[in-house]
Amino acid sequence: MKLQVIVTLKKDVLDPQGSAIKNSLSNMGFKNIESLRQGKTFELIVKEKDEKVARSKAKDMCEKLLANLTIEDYSVKAIKEWKPASL
Repeated sequence: MKLQVIVTLKKDVLDPQGSAIKNSLSNMGFKNIESLRQGKTFELIVKEKDEKVARSKAKDMCEKLLANLTIEDYSVKAIKEWKPASL
């Protein structure tokens, strides 16, 4: 099963990297961006058929390693219609 984990800074945490990216985009002519916050995306393929179990394992991974729970939030989403690319 394929899962997508998105880790973002909590709303109260300053995001200097996001601000720098927003400013760079503005300097490139993209002036309509109201706000921008950066984050991390992880795509996991786990050997699990039960979505509830797979999401639980991904949550455990986030809480132990993928996210710094002091300053970051995370969300886990199952990608249901996924087939591996043929080589």
